[in-house]
Amino acid sequence: YLADLPNSFNYDLLTQYWSFTSDSRIGSDVDNDLRRNIRLSRSNFSSLMANFHFPPYPENPIIKQYSAEYWILGDLMTPQELRRSSFAKRVFDYHDADVVFVPFFATLSAEMQLIKGKSVFRKKVNENEDYVRQKNLMDLIRSSEAWKRSGGRDHVFVLTDPVAMWHVRDEIAPAILLVVDFGGWYRLDSKASNDSSSNMIQHTQVSLLKDVILPYTHLLPRLHLPENQNRRTLLYFKGAKHRHRGGVVREKLWDLLIDERDVVMEEGFPNATGKEQSIKGMRSSEFCLHPAGDTPTSCRLFDAILSLCIPVIVSDDIELPFEGMVDYSDFSIFVPVSDALQPNWLIRHLRSFSKFQKDALRQSMAHIQPIFEYDNGHPGGIGPVPPDGAVNHVWKKVYQKLPMIKEAIVREKRKPKGVSVPLRCHCT
Repeated sequence: YLADLPNSFNYDLLTQYWSFTSDSRIGSDVDNDLRRNIRLSRSNFSSLMANFHFPPYPENPIIKQYSAEYWILGDLMTPQELRRSSFAKRVFDYHDADVVFVPFFATLSAEMQLIKGKSVFRKKVNENEDYVRQKNLMDLIRSSEAWKRSGGRDHVFVLTDPVAMWHVRDEIAPAILLVVDFGGWYRLDSKASNDSSSNMIQHTQVSLLKDVILPYTHLLPRLHLPENQNRRTLLYFKGAKHRHRGGVVREKLWDLLIDERDVVMEEGFPNATGKEQSIKGMRSSEFCLHPAGDTPTSCRLFDAILSLCIPVIVSDDIELPFEGMVDYSDFSIFVPVSDALQPNWLIRHLRSFSKFQKDALRQSMAHIQPIFEYDNGHPGGIGPVPPDGAVNHVWKKVYQKLPMIKEAIVREKRKPKGVSVPLRCHCT
């Protein structure tokens, strides 16, 4: 069931984004060029968007990498007669629904606020339009009969940007959250720790029991296996050296690898030049390094997969999309941080792989590439989804959560009034 929300929470946000004069952030040149080429004034821009019916999602890589919200909603908005390939069946009465999808472009809302006024992003003030939207959204959703029926446990929110719905995370914690990883969601509850678990992370807001890990939207074009050519570089990485939190490991790896033979470590940014460099670098390298950054994972992993560059994952806390359907060890190399930070260890390890082993990893990777593609090839994202694509795999993972969700709803209903059950999940 698609929650009944005004278009101001989704497609109208896109119209508003395209009406901006410009975006001064890194990587926004592609969208700014589109605005200039159209050469429309604000007065007639809305009529152009009306012709699109559903406006395109931004190409700015900072935003595009989080575009899952656009493609998932596009599937649900597709006319019923064209939805035969979708795993999800849309119903029009919430009583008939297993889950209620909340059609809020939370990432786009957050990113637009960062464009307009980063200084007020974390403040609960009217000048923070993202905060106002979050508040208005929750007022609407919480007042609905569907929310009251389940306490929100069967509601689905897409929160791909780590800062999406920043101000209402406690309110949506019971719901099914579609996130790219759990970075920034964990809380360390010192009161719950004891001598035997002093570093225990309490999953008070997210858990693999109820939530779904999504792939980032890849930014580089797909390389098919017959197009693969000789790869002369052993290991490739392009990105920012200095990151926060888990990114400390990235800095140490950088210093260890920067002078190694057949290794390319490049500072890079998500602009047109950086994209072309990444395409060339990933397609000419045997392995692509994937260290943690501000969060345990990044779009870089899925760009590597689409480039048939074997991922080398150095991120002990990483959560990966569609596990149980996909075995990442079939096409990726997982390296503990403790080993990777030993001088010369990582390079020796990668050089030990034979051509036969690398070819086998790459063949497995080519087989699963479609699983990480959202784009259905239709304008506005409205049209049949590929049966083996990312959107259907998202729906299948949500479906796997249903028994646990339904049990939680039933348990909540039978509790006497005023009785609360403590959060006990310390699961991994």
